[in-house]
Amino acid sequence: MRSQLLLVPAAIFASAPCVASTYLTVEQAQAAMFPGATFAPDFVKLDQDQFNAIINDSDVNVWSRDIKAWKVSTGGWFILDQVRGRDDWITYAIGVSPTGGVKHIEILECLDKYDGITQPEWLAQFYGRRHGNKFDDIQIISGSTLSSSQLAAGVKRIMSTLALVLDPSPG
Repeated sequence: MRSQLLLVPAAIFASAPCVASTYLTVEQAQAAMFPGATFAPDFVKLDQDQFNAIINDSDVNVWSRDIKAWKVSTGGWFILDQVRGRDDWITYAIGVSPTGGVKHIEILECLDKYDGITQPEWLAQFYGRRHGNKFDDIQIISGSTLSSSQLAAGVKRIMSTLALVLDPSPG
């Protein structure tokens, strides 16, 4: 009887949720992507038509109607987003160049066990991609399959959001 009671605290500890690691703050990511620039918030709450248009264009779920984007004084955009990994949310930021291509991606927060998605060489495969590019050739990380595929889908969705809502081209 006594040995059964000793197992309860171990079971509670084993089922405790994992804690995500914070790699960068928003301000640190902004400075890393656009040194010396200033940032003007351009936050948007998607209406139903915008929400549907992004899903139809990207073929990716929209997790939040609240878009956190900043116009960059030197040109381009800084966009903060989250995707659902296997066990937790992944917070990341995308720097978009003035010409509309992915300039840089930083992972701000994720679980340590999925830190393969923080590796610069893996993130580099997104650089230069823009709205309308294929994203199905992004290499998925073994052991972080869901997290890496969700991040790829998130980048694709954000590029659609940029093109359709934040910075739509005339005509």
